[in-house]
Amino acid sequence: MMAAERVHPTSQPDIDSPVRSASRRTTSSNDSFDRGIPPLHKPGPTPPPPGTYVIQLPKDQIFNYPPPENENKFRHLSNKKPRRSCCRLFLCYTIAFILIFILALAIAAGVLYLVFRPEAPKYTVSGIAIRGMNLTSSYPISPEFDVNIGADNKNKKLGIYYQSGSEIEVFYNDVILSNGVLPVFYQPSKNVTVFRTVLKGSNVVLGNAVRSKLVNEQKQGKVPFRLNVKAPVKIKVGAVKTWEITVKVKCDINVDAVNEKSRITSRNCDYSVKLW
Repeated sequence: MMAAERVHPTSQPDIDSPVRSASRRTTSSNDSFDRGIPPLHKPGPTPPPPGTYVIQLPKDQIFNYPPPENENKFRHLSNKKPRRSCCRLFLCYTIAFILIFILALAIAAGVLYLVFRPEAPKYTVSGIAIRGMNLTSSYPISPEFDVNIGADNKNKKLGIYYQSGSEIEVFYNDVILSNGVLPVFYQPSKNVTVFRTVLKGSNVVLGNAVRSKLVNEQKQGKVPFRLNVKAPVKIKVGAVKTWEITVKVKCDINVDAVNEKSRITSRNCDYSVKLW
């Protein structure tokens, strides 16, 4: 009797429904996740490198970058600021120094005035002699005036140095007749000095009307002349001399005749001082 053979069933293909197939795939996917295998998915954004920070701002707080040329202008102006600041600082110091210097001069002048009580010198024309005034001829004349001028320095502690560069002019009706200079000398305090100076003119042309007027005034014994004096001086205060000061004197005088024996009938002198 033959032995019976065991017949094993042949494995049949799985023809289950699609639902079962899907469940298998899900299970397979879960199994792969449990085993540490990452599931397949689409690539996302690349994460930032380590050590960097990503800051997100609202859209309304984002400003536009200035163009490069504006940045260059800003740098250029920024570099100029220190120079302007230095110039302003230097200007401020200069103005402050000038103001302090002027204030110091004013204080010093006030102290000197209180200590020395300066008085301006008095000037007068004490004598005059006229030559060369020929009024009977129509030719040009060359008159000469010998003038004696007195200067009275009443100051008790101030001396006066009369410097070179002075001017004296004699006018008749705005016509310059003669001119000359003052002598250079020193006048001490409380002193009256009378100095003589010769004034000369050359080729002075007088019109017929001017000549006729001079003749009539001489007949009346009242011929007017004007004497202008400009003298640079320095004041001595103790052992110190001041800077050069200009003294201007204007004298209106009347003489009885235009000759060597002229006599002054009236005089009026005025003066001014130019400190600078």
